[in-house]
Amino acid sequence: MSNSKTLIRGARILGGERTDVLIDNGTVAGIGTGADTGGATVIDADGQILLPGLVDLHTHLREPGREDSETVLTGTRAAAAGGYTAVHAMANTFPVADTAGVVEQVWRLGREAGYCDVQPVGAVTVGLEGRQLAELGAMHESAAGVRIFSDDGKCVDDAVIMRRALEYVKAFDGVIAQHAQEPRLTEGAQMNEGTVSAELGLTGWPAVAEESVIARDVLLAAHVGSRVHICHLSTAGSVEIVRWAKSKGWNVTAEVTPHHLLLTDELVRSYDPVYKVNPPLRTENDVMALRAALADGTIDCVATDHAPHPHEDKDCEWGAAAMGMVGLETALAVVQHTMVETGLLDWAGVAERMSHRPAAIGRLAGQGRPVAVGEPANLTLVDSAYRGEVNSAGFASRSRNTPYQGRELPGRVTHTFLRGRATVVDGKLA
Repeated sequence: MSNSKTLIRGARILGGERTDVLIDNGTVAGIGTGADTGGATVIDADGQILLPGLVDLHTHLREPGREDSETVLTGTRAAAAGGYTAVHAMANTFPVADTAGVVEQVWRLGREAGYCDVQPVGAVTVGLEGRQLAELGAMHESAAGVRIFSDDGKCVDDAVIMRRALEYVKAFDGVIAQHAQEPRLTEGAQMNEGTVSAELGLTGWPAVAEESVIARDVLLAAHVGSRVHICHLSTAGSVEIVRWAKSKGWNVTAEVTPHHLLLTDELVRSYDPVYKVNPPLRTENDVMALRAALADGTIDCVATDHAPHPHEDKDCEWGAAAMGMVGLETALAVVQHTMVETGLLDWAGVAERMSHRPAAIGRLAGQGRPVAVGEPANLTLVDSAYRGEVNSAGFASRSRNTPYQGRELPGRVTHTFLRGRATVVDGKLA
């Protein structure tokens, strides 16, 4: 489908009443019946949910350097298949995205791929080594226009470096996205520290290793008057700290992954490395606290932390396995299952947490906009009545390390539009 007219007939915008939506020349040209449909391609939505295109704040595209697990092209195809029209590409590539040159390379690859917008995330420190600040200003001034900086995969554990980074990005309204993991408290850690780790004899990863860093960083952000974003928050205690920081009016935002909304450390009893992830799967109590916090807005958004790995990095014993899960193609289904079908969120709430808020945090113009006349036609059409088993053989991602293989999940993305151009049609990549 080209950028010609498209008429989506009988869609329910954010789960509301059925209506027609006309896309023309990359924008939403009309909403309601009776629009001029001359020459339009007609899609019979038949009551499907129409959402703004999803935005992911936390995607590992692996290029440059680990193209065996993912590339910008395969990762953005996976994103489109999952209903995403924009992703933020994390900096832990080889070489690290710590210079203007590397972030521009990733940005250009995204433009060439054309399946969704790719916004590079710059490293906070040179080589992710935590010792000296990377060229934050140059990355911001580059064609990529970087606004988010993160050493994700590693914590910026030096308080002075973290303070300097927070001070530096104030000049251009940037944000530091922290991977909260106190390294000394997690040496050799394999899974959540608790009953299950004790029974299995695996080195535990205590909740306080995350919570102590978040506590420090919200205080630092308040002290310098800057913006901090907490990556993949995973514990009930972390929720309480963020809730407290927000009650003070501090500029703190947070994300949760789909897998931390659904899976618990009980799954590690299988010793299947597909469940090995950073931060680790926590307890049922943590999962319920995260759901409640996402519902009440304490946690701002859902971010996938899509972390593809080649099969040999996961098809091995637990101790040797890499940490991470793919997530782009299943994120919306997991959110429907954990948040919508439990009554915690309606579809407008899903749009807020998977599109509007992440776009606002990343300062992404043109993304996360309302489904309204005159707005860019970044749209996702979801068959919410669908039920089916997850089968990674059909994934667009180059990697297959999903924890949901064979699990029944609801909902299916049938169409995705990037500025009016269909990237997914009838559930298949265009």
